[in-house]
Amino acid sequence: MSARGEAPDAGPRHAVAGRVSGLVVAAHRRHYVVDVDGDGTIECVLKGRRMTLACGDRVDVEHSAATSAIVDVLPRRNLFYRSDAFREKLLAANVSQVLGVVAPDIPVDEHLLNRWIIAAETERCRFVLVVNKADLAGSEAFAARFDPYARLGYPVLRVSATQDVSPLRPWIASQHSVAIGQSGMGKSTLINALLPDTQARIGEISQALRSGRHTTSSTALYRIAGNDGWIVDSPGMTVFGLAHCTPSAIEHAFVELRDLAGRCRFRDCRHDTEPGCAVQAAVRAGRIAAQRVELLHALLREARSAHDPGR
Repeated sequence: MSARGEAPDAGPRHAVAGRVSGLVVAAHRRHYVVDVDGDGTIECVLKGRRMTLACGDRVDVEHSAATSAIVDVLPRRNLFYRSDAFREKLLAANVSQVLGVVAPDIPVDEHLLNRWIIAAETERCRFVLVVNKADLAGSEAFAARFDPYARLGYPVLRVSATQDVSPLRPWIASQHSVAIGQSGMGKSTLINALLPDTQARIGEISQALRSGRHTTSSTALYRIAGNDGWIVDSPGMTVFGLAHCTPSAIEHAFVELRDLAGRCRFRDCRHDTEPGCAVQAAVRAGRIAAQRVELLHALLREARSAHDPGR
């Protein structure tokens, strides 16, 4: 991948044999494209079955003129992914920021949106809500719907991928971001507006990964010119399981509950019907949204079930 924000080439540009290090910039099943630091891109397969990789992973590659294989993955800062009781879907590694993209012409699943926020919090990532398609009628009223998230401390940015993305530019500089959203929200168009060379390389990514499908059925990483930032474009999603998160991590991820949880009468309070619950008192007083506490209960039930299937 070039410094201009281009996606990977369809094949290796250098064929010097040896062990090299680089950044995973595209992934589909067990096929990857690795950006070798300052020396072009190479197609790789994953050697062995013990590793799972995502865009943003730093890896070591055994490279020759005949084949290239990923043989090791460097320690991660974090891993942003979704999971249920049966499988995991890796989205990006070493992430500093999650861009949740919504738009007024697609019904927004706020339960799903809140799961993105919780996932970002558990991985210690900044969450930014990007309200796309600001050029559409009714977009201002639509954006006002998310004022409660702004009051929680999450930036809410109005942009138009087809007209003006400037409000988002300072937020992505030098950040390692992953863009997530439901299908139709305009994630890929948004990334192409921020990094104009990306759209021209979609077919080459697909060919390099041998996926035969549009790149957003997989994941791809795009560098930001002029700094060490990048953005991962992820597939559109309708579910986001958090089965890998522990109950304590989930509870801590609700920013508005952090100061309240320790004020409950009982140390093991589940913030439901227990007497002396500070969280429920805050809900009754209108200081906390009941919807968020309902989500907390749902996620805790899922987490306890996933970590103790016999419950």
